[in-house]
Amino acid sequence: MPVNRNALIRYRTIDNCLQNRYKKWTLDDLIEACSDALYEYQGIDKGVSRRSVQADIEMMRSNKLGYEAPIIVVDKKYYTYADKNYSITNSPINQQDMQVLSEVATLLKQFKGLNHFADLKEMVSKLEDKIYTQKTQSPPVIDFEKNDNLKGLEWIEIIRNAIVAKKTMCITYQSFKARVASTFCFSGYLLKEYRNRWFLLGKSHQRNSPLLNLALDRMQAIEMHTDDYRENKEIDMATYYNDVIGVSKTPGQRDCEVVFWIDNANAPYIITKPLHHTQKQLSEDADGKVFSIRVILNFELERELLGFGPKIKVLGPRILRKAIKEQLGKALEHYW
Repeated sequence: MPVNRNALIRYRTIDNCLQNRYKKWTLDDLIEACSDALYEYQGIDKGVSRRSVQADIEMMRSNKLGYEAPIIVVDKKYYTYADKNYSITNSPINQQDMQVLSEVATLLKQFKGLNHFADLKEMVSKLEDKIYTQKTQSPPVIDFEKNDNLKGLEWIEIIRNAIVAKKTMCITYQSFKARVASTFCFSGYLLKEYRNRWFLLGKSHQRNSPLLNLALDRMQAIEMHTDDYRENKEIDMATYYNDVIGVSKTPGQRDCEVVFWIDNANAPYIITKPLHHTQKQLSEDADGKVFSIRVILNFELERELLGFGPKIKVLGPRILRKAIKEQLGKALEHYW
């Protein structure tokens, strides 16, 4: 069944709304969200009729598009998914889509051996595994790292669209240290993934605000705002994280050479999966090898090194040696 672009935008918008369980969604709320989405993506400013959204909901509930979305009404007023983990993006792939995906996978495979397309390898493997699973009704043969319970993933598409369109977001955010949430205008520049958590790099519109890194799993709400978007004219986002492990970094912070020794049993893990792209082997002895990396000192670096326990010894710089020693001392106190 052919579906026009406007309808797909409405389906995706309704889906995004119903996945956000922090808010109770009335039919009027869904109509407003669909109207805003059509204006943002298509420039249509006449809004969406109540009948259209009601028809969209029934279409999503049906199996005509393969969704069979478990949309229910609570208290005779609020729309939500009966299954909190449901999304139309997780729906089974129909035969026509399977044919298209197979052709795309075949095309992408032609580029897998080229250095410029190295990032496609994992994408193609995921796509091929999805096609195999769907065609054969078999369990996956590749288990990629994932966290199905991770919060904040519902914001990725909203944030990406805001960055591309250079639009200001109004974000309600509560850090782990804050007692209550705060709401502020924010211009986003870059979405960053680290260890299955997602972060948004950008600037708050509060006066003299530094560059901020916001965890998506701490966001409670995002809405578009009319405040002028503040473009990034200072930092090269393509290289901003080149000198860091993780996401913690302050603009202007300088990197330094980190030197560490690791025993022979664990050295192969460091060699085959370097801690950082600047890693070099400096020397070796009968018991282990000495490596160096050039990075900014931050919490994530300390956690990475501490993860090797007694198998590693930090040789420099002195400030990092002291920090690691203090952390190990505090850990030891828990076992007295």
